[in-house]
Amino acid sequence: MIIRRILVANRGEIAARVIRSCRRCGIETVLAVAGDDAESVPARLADATVPIGSYLDVEAVVAAALAARADAVHPGYGFLAENPALARACEAAGVVFVGPAAEVLEAAGDKLAARRHAAAAGLPVLPGGLADGAAAGALAARIGYPLLVKAAAGGGGRGLRVVGGPGELAEAMAVAGAEAGAAFGDPRVYLERFVPAARHVEVQLLGDGENVIHLGDRDCSVQRRYQKLVEEAPAPLLGETLRVSMRAAAVALGQQLKYQGLGTVEFLVDRGAGQFWFLELNARIQVEHPVTEAITGLDLVAEQVAVAEGRGLRISQAGVRLRGHAIECRVNAEDPAAGFRPCPGTVTAAVFPAGPGIRVDTHVQAGTAVPPAYDSLLAKLVVAAADRPGALARLRGALARCRIDGVATTLPMLAALAADPGFAAGGVDTGYLARWLDRAPRLVRDEEPSGRGG
Repeated sequence: MIIRRILVANRGEIAARVIRSCRRCGIETVLAVAGDDAESVPARLADATVPIGSYLDVEAVVAAALAARADAVHPGYGFLAENPALARACEAAGVVFVGPAAEVLEAAGDKLAARRHAAAAGLPVLPGGLADGAAAGALAARIGYPLLVKAAAGGGGRGLRVVGGPGELAEAMAVAGAEAGAAFGDPRVYLERFVPAARHVEVQLLGDGENVIHLGDRDCSVQRRYQKLVEEAPAPLLGETLRVSMRAAAVALGQQLKYQGLGTVEFLVDRGAGQFWFLELNARIQVEHPVTEAITGLDLVAEQVAVAEGRGLRISQAGVRLRGHAIECRVNAEDPAAGFRPCPGTVTAAVFPAGPGIRVDTHVQAGTAVPPAYDSLLAKLVVAAADRPGALARLRGALARCRIDGVATTLPMLAALAADPGFAAGGVDTGYLARWLDRAPRLVRDEEPSGRGG
C-alpha cells in the first residue's frame, strides 16, 4: 500500500525529525499531542494535531490514528515504540505500524528471549540466566563475580546493578527487581557475567522481512548510568576482523527473526581480548541514528516507511556506501555536577550552529518548556567530516557556538569532553566518562547555572 498520512505518536526532537522526513517524502503528518505539547515546535511542523490523554495509552493512540484517517502510526522511540500491544492494536484496526511485527517486538523486549534467539543465530552470548529465587546463588557462583543483575524487560539502565560478591547479591536482586517492576511492569531479573573495561558497539540493521542488511556500526561507549551521551560512526579503533564479524553476527540475528524495519543489535566488546558478545536488540529507530545517516547518506525514517508500505529493501548490502566519520552529542537538561539530575524549566534562549557537516535535531527554542515528566533530551548535535580528526575539530567548533539558557544543560561538560585527549584518542570504554569526571570535575561544575555553553 501507499502511505499518505502518518500519525506521529511521540514528542520532542524525534517527533520533529519524523515530521520533516515525511514532508520530504510527500506524506501528511498528524501529531498526537498530550498536555501542553499542542503548542510545541513539532505541533507547528505537523499538518494537523489530535489530542490524546497519554503517550503511553495504546487505545488512545489507535483511536487518534483512526480519527485522523491516518494510514500508519510512527511511534518514534521510547513510549510505545517497542510495545507489541500497539503493533497488534494497529493491525486489528487496519492501520500500518511503522516498526517490526509484534512477535519480533516480544522477542526483542524480553532480554532472556532475545538471548535465546541470539544464541540460536550463532552469536556469542555471555554466561547468564534467570535469577530464580534460591537458585540465584548457585547460578551466580557458576557465572563468577563481578556480575550484573539485569531487568528482563526494558532498558535505559533501569533495573541494572553490578554485584561484586555473594554478600551483595540478594539486595541487588531485590532493588533491581523493584525498579524493573515499577518501570516496566515486570519484576523479573537475570544474572549475566560482567565485562570490565568493555566498549559498547552496535550495528544498524534494515530488513524487509526476507532480506536483512547492515548499515555499519556505531560506538556508544561514552555513557552515564548506562545511558548514552556521545555516539559515533563508524566505531573507532575496532579492528577490521572484529568489525566484519560483528556486522555479520547482527545480520544473522536479523535473518533469524525475519526482521522488518529498522533495528539495532548492541554488543559488548572486550578491548584487550578482541572478543564481542551480544547485549540486546533494540527494535526501533535509535536516538543515535543520525550518525548512521551521515555516513551512509540514507534517510532512515524514509527507509522505515518504505518497508512499512510492504516494499522490499530499496538498497542492497553491496549498495551501502560508508563514507567519512560522524559524531553525535546529546544535549540534555541535566546538571552533571549533581549526578546528572534533570533540570526542568523554561528555555529563555537557544542558539545552535549551522554550516557544512553540522546537523542539529531539536524541538527547542526560546520559550520552550522542559517538563519534569519526560526525557531531558533537548537537542542532538551531529557533525560529520571525511575522517575522525576532522569530525572532532568540527565538533569542538560547533559546541563552542551552542547556547541554551534558562535551564542547566550538559553543554559545558560536552565541550570539555570533546577537548579531552583520552576521548580524542578513541576507543574508550563504558567506564571512561566516570573516570574523566573524577579527574576533571571543575570542567563541568564551575559553569553558570543557566547552562550556557560556548
